[in-house]
Amino acid sequence: MQTTIDPAEVAKFEAMAAEWWDPVGKFKPLHMLNPCRLDYITAQIAAEFGRDLSGPAPFEGLRILDIGCGGGLLSEPMARLGADVVGADAAERNIPVARIHAEQSGLAIDYRHTTAEALVEAGEVFDAVLNMEVVEHVADPQAYLTACQRLLRPGGLMVCSTLNRNPKSYVMAIIGAEHVMRWLPKGTHEWSKFITPDELFAMLESAGLDPVDRKGFVFNPLAWSWSISDRDLSVNYVTTSLKSD
Repeated sequence: MQTTIDPAEVAKFEAMAAEWWDPVGKFKPLHMLNPCRLDYITAQIAAEFGRDLSGPAPFEGLRILDIGCGGGLLSEPMARLGADVVGADAAERNIPVARIHAEQSGLAIDYRHTTAEALVEAGEVFDAVLNMEVVEHVADPQAYLTACQRLLRPGGLMVCSTLNRNPKSYVMAIIGAEHVMRWLPKGTHEWSKFITPDELFAMLESAGLDPVDRKGFVFNPLAWSWSISDRDLSVNYVTTSLKSD
């Protein structure tokens, strides 16, 4: 299979690899967003697989792929919930950072420098795929999402988040986050690669998935916090889709 990796995008994150676990470093926005992302992800997985989040190791027996895992900000919480986690990233320098942090945290996570397409070729299958803030960085979003679909077992679930493409997202994500607040290095995102919710739903359907939910991640500058919104998908948003049995 051809790869959907964009070498220029990989290079951006390779340059920032050492800062993944610095809450006030270049990945500060993700650290701020992470509790909100985890609330959504865990609720969707628990609902689909009938798991009680208040119990011990509620995701035990589930095999979860965190594609584009970075330093492991999502992989580690999934492992703590009892899941068998594979963290995959195309940026090679991210993997040792993730491995060392997991070891220091006493967590067994299978981190790999690989791609979605390579995992498909290896015959890997998962109950759930976490595909968070990756699709806007690949060379061919449709081919990439199709590869992710092939990694799901029948009845599996994918959670995919990205950035909407509109004037507001340009102001917030490019001008605000990169130029004014300097939360991210300039050039981290390309506005032209942002994807509208309707476009993403169409791509998910073309990939053979059934989109069943979408929500917005909304930043409140007064409370300095993120929340999940049923209506406001204008900048950051997240979707859940299922693979038919």
